[in-house]
Amino acid sequence: MKRVLAIAALALLAACNQQEAAPPPQAKGAPPPPPPYQMRPEAASGNRLTASDGQRAYEVHCGYCHLTGGMGTNLLTKQRMMAGEPPENGLLTNRSDLTADYVRQVVRMGKNAMPQQTKVDITDAELDAVARYLGKGK
Repeated sequence: MKRVLAIAALALLAACNQQEAAPPPQAKGAPPPPPPYQMRPEAASGNRLTASDGQRAYEVHCGYCHLTGGMGTNLLTKQRMMAGEPPENGLLTNRSDLTADYVRQVVRMGKNAMPQQTKVDITDAELDAVARYLGKGK
C-alpha cells in the first residue's frame, strides 16, 4: 500500500513540475466565454400570453438548468446513465420519450431537484410551446 501511495505521490509531483501549456491565442488577456447555459437568447418582446416559438421559450425559461452544462442537464445525465441510457439523453432536446403532457406536469408540479414553475415564471402559452417543442413521445 505504501508503495502505491509513493508512486502516486511521485506522479503528482511530476505532473506539477511540468510546464503548463500556453492558453489558446483567443484566450490571452480576455476572460473565457460563458458556459452554454448562460448564453441564452433574449426573451421575445411583446405579449407573453401568445408565445409560439417553443425552442426560444425553452432556451429563455429552461436554459439556466437544461442547456449543456446546466445543473438539470448534469443531474439528468447521471440519472439516464444509471438507467443504462447514453449520456446524450441528459439533454431534454435529445429525448424522444417525453410527451407534451408530461412536460407540462413536471414544469408546473416540479420533480426531484426541479422546483415548481409558476405562471409568472413561464406562462401557459410559453409552456404549451415548450411542451410541443420537447414532447416528441407518444
